[in-house]
Amino acid sequence: MSIKKKLFGTLADGREVYAYTLRNANGMKVKIITYGGAIVQIKVPDKKGCFTDVIGGYDCLESYVGGDGYQGALIGRWGNRICKGKFTLEGKDYSLFINNGENHLHGGEFGFNAKVWEATEKDGDEPELILHILSPDGDEGYPGNLDLTVTYKLSNENGLSIRYEATTDKATPINLTNHTYFNIRGYASGSIHPLILWLDADSYLPTDAGLIPTGEIRSVEGTPFDFRTPKEVGRDINADCEDLVIAGGYDHCLNFVGGETKEPVKRAELYDPESGRVMTVYTNQPCVQLYSGNFLTNEEYPFKGGYTQKIQTLMCLETQHMPDSINHPNFTNTVLKPGEKYDYTTEYRFSVK
Repeated sequence: MSIKKKLFGTLADGREVYAYTLRNANGMKVKIITYGGAIVQIKVPDKKGCFTDVIGGYDCLESYVGGDGYQGALIGRWGNRICKGKFTLEGKDYSLFINNGENHLHGGEFGFNAKVWEATEKDGDEPELILHILSPDGDEGYPGNLDLTVTYKLSNENGLSIRYEATTDKATPINLTNHTYFNIRGYASGSIHPLILWLDADSYLPTDAGLIPTGEIRSVEGTPFDFRTPKEVGRDINADCEDLVIAGGYDHCLNFVGGETKEPVKRAELYDPESGRVMTVYTNQPCVQLYSGNFLTNEEYPFKGGYTQKIQTLMCLETQHMPDSINHPNFTNTVLKPGEKYDYTTEYRFSVK
């Protein structure tokens, strides 16, 4: 069997949460739980064939419920921020839950990261875990009944793909992503600064003090946000740049050259010279939120094995549309209407060199 199911824990209301471990022919393992659809483990080999867990996360369900940072979770209905939690759609004003200063973040108080998803296994050489949820009209303030399926697939090319498919019966904003934190040297190996990153992104979104985009789309040319030529994540992270100072590092939307594509294409590559591991990101999404783990400071919730949270020891590459798009006509279109289908895929593929 290439999928194994095991009880992960029980919520306070008695609902059971299960962990599904997917394994391919190469020995790569991915563990996903039904709480938040969170990825809790990815074990891949280095250039010597030694397997290491390369993502952050916790040992127990209680930490996923009580901890912060959205470790490994599926994010929705809205990944990233909406200014003051307000938007107007088809002539009607909507107000969402405020959970990040004066703004709405990652779907609200009980976003998709806090839901228990229905799970269906599909075994085989390339195992799949199919998760489903129905987000009712008015959920966290969003309009429309949203029917959402997320499929995790582990390929024999050591790729973990995440396909998001959604329909609605009323126009609604939607911007789905996954919030896994990576350190491909090993999640407990220290700073991400030496990792080498390439991004096929030619512009980024400056933000205000609340990390809400100002509306400007700025070229990366001559800025610390230019990763078109591979460079160390930490090379410019402490540069004298207002955008970096505001966020305490990288926490910005970078826009891929040419925007979204019909099929997933190569958009990012993260390389660790020490272990030889490479993580290549393929997606048809138009953007990525580069987050350098600037808020990993909660000592109450240590990571797996008791590893203490430390800033900039893990990083996210959250493929998505532009944050606060619903309030910026010049940004990406994030309105899903009845009769349309939201259908995007991102793959994280691991190799060595």
